[in-house]
Amino acid sequence: MEAWLKSALHYIPEWLDFQMQLTEQPGCVVAIASKGRLVLEKAFGVANIVTGQKLTPRHRFRVASHSKTFTAAAVLRLCEKEMLRLDDPAGLYIDGLHPTIAETRISQLLSHSAGIVRDGNDAGYWRNRRPFLNAKELRTELRDPLILEPSSQFKYSNHAFGLLGLIIESVTGEAYCECVKRLIVDGSKLGETLPDTPVPPTVPIAQGHSRKLPLGYRVIIPGDDPTNALAPATGFLATAADLSLFFSTLDPDAKRSILTRSSRKEMTRIHWKNHSEYEERYYGLGTMIGKTGHWDWFGHMGAFPGFLTRTVAVPQRNISVSVITNAVDGPSSIWSDAILYILQKFEERGAPKAKTKKWEGRWWDLWNTLDFVAMGDRVLVTDPSLQVPFRDASEITLTGRDKGKISAAPGLKNFGENARLIRGPTGLARTAWLGGTKLSTKQRAASDLKKKYES
Repeated sequence: MEAWLKSALHYIPEWLDFQMQLTEQPGCVVAIASKGRLVLEKAFGVANIVTGQKLTPRHRFRVASHSKTFTAAAVLRLCEKEMLRLDDPAGLYIDGLHPTIAETRISQLLSHSAGIVRDGNDAGYWRNRRPFLNAKELRTELRDPLILEPSSQFKYSNHAFGLLGLIIESVTGEAYCECVKRLIVDGSKLGETLPDTPVPPTVPIAQGHSRKLPLGYRVIIPGDDPTNALAPATGFLATAADLSLFFSTLDPDAKRSILTRSSRKEMTRIHWKNHSEYEERYYGLGTMIGKTGHWDWFGHMGAFPGFLTRTVAVPQRNISVSVITNAVDGPSSIWSDAILYILQKFEERGAPKAKTKKWEGRWWDLWNTLDFVAMGDRVLVTDPSLQVPFRDASEITLTGRDKGKISAAPGLKNFGENARLIRGPTGLARTAWLGGTKLSTKQRAASDLKKKYES
């Protein structure tokens, strides 16, 4: 493992731990794979806020639309077996569809360009007001006409992936869940992934949670509903480890994969732009595609009642990151982007030198929490509450033992001033100074607040 990556993997859990405290999320699991091997796996918080059960990396989460990537992989695998083709019309395999839907191509279904309705006429299953559609109900809704002309623009559709599930069943003669488990889950050696509920009683499942508003507190959303005919769109349960490993195998240059290189390239190339005013995002075949900092990635996110999850794979670095949370406001997308920023910064600056590593630590005062993070021959000063780590970070260049100068900083900070550490008898730093600002340990900062203000 590269030295910079090892250093980044040390800081990422520290940053996430602070974010968990700051946002008061119930639970989160992060997993990172590098070159097809798991290099970080860490759980934070609880699986259930009522019982206080500690969350572990082995807990399964509802990972929702990650299911689309598994479905797409199954379709591409069947294409490799010459059991279907991407340009086949849906009506070739499924009877009773509206004529306009029958003419849509499998590639259009996979890329959300078929023009099919997103969630039908009553999407109450996303609010736990009704069960997810069964096959008969889905077929009935697919008798309605298209919403848009096919291949006119990107239009996300869970019904389209439900239709893909029906096609998989028609082609293989197997139930969707059985087929995809055999072809993709077992084929990829994923031991902690299931296509839908119910699950064996021995399998630990994280409970989902609401946001705090409007009640002022969170309630449990079990998230154990079977998704029936919409399992191809949203049914899957998995661990962060399995997700990071699976998506790493979809990299066109991966050494091990259930799919051929040409299939992986087709899945992960841009097919359509996802129109957004604020960010550039694209879609492949069952994969989301984007850019964070200067790294291109593909992956997917998932939103299920009680859960928000996201996985991204960076082909040029052979790295994949999965962040799964068990609350409807879990910032999995923000945190996975933040982890990419952390990785990029460590790659850019390199692993710390022995002298700068001695400056690492977290410091507190009335206004801020600041992390001293050693990279190369500098110490970066960053606020761990930021959603973009190291944004506007100051830099300390060491000038002696426990002494330095702030050699880079935004104009409102302490550029050009001195920095220093004061150590106790045991050699541990107990105070830090940035210019004229004194910073303390968390324990000392908390004690000072109590003395000054609780009286």
